[in-house]
Amino acid sequence: MGDVQWPWQYSFPPFFTIQPNAETRQKQLDAWRTLLLDYCRTQKVSVIDVREGDLLPVFNNTTISRKLSPDAIMTVLGVLQKTGNAEPLDKTRTRWNVYWHTLDEWASIVYKWAQDNAMLNTVCTFYEIASDSGDLNGIDDGVLTKALRVLERRQQAEILTLDGGSGVKFFS
Repeated sequence: MGDVQWPWQYSFPPFFTIQPNAETRQKQLDAWRTLLLDYCRTQKVSVIDVREGDLLPVFNNTTISRKLSPDAIMTVLGVLQKTGNAEPLDKTRTRWNVYWHTLDEWASIVYKWAQDNAMLNTVCTFYEIASDSGDLNGIDDGVLTKALRVLERRQQAEILTLDGGSGVKFFS
């Protein structure tokens, strides 16, 4: 996992309170979106539980003793949902998948991997995909499955259940 490059706003106490002015709030939420996606990408975080959000460094700056409230975390996740970068995992909206690439982008990345690695018209395991040294390295199985479902809808792949695991056949 890589280091997070905290933006200047992260050390600015008002950043941790959703701002009432619409224009300021929009800029703030755009900054939160960028920060959260970068954090999730570098730290390989794909699931966030709002109830435990203050345990994540991205939402809790101990240096300035500021943290984002659960309601504010929900607001940020709502912004990510609108851009296709997050979706709730439960009806209570307390657990969320966060995608630093949208599912369509993940699907394209996976398909390009299959093309580049001569995996078209052959079967490979989820492990093979997640073991790649590039963007797919360590991809969450749930996120991978959702991306492969996008490829199924595009008729570019078929998910298979194999003994002891899951696999996928990519079509040319």
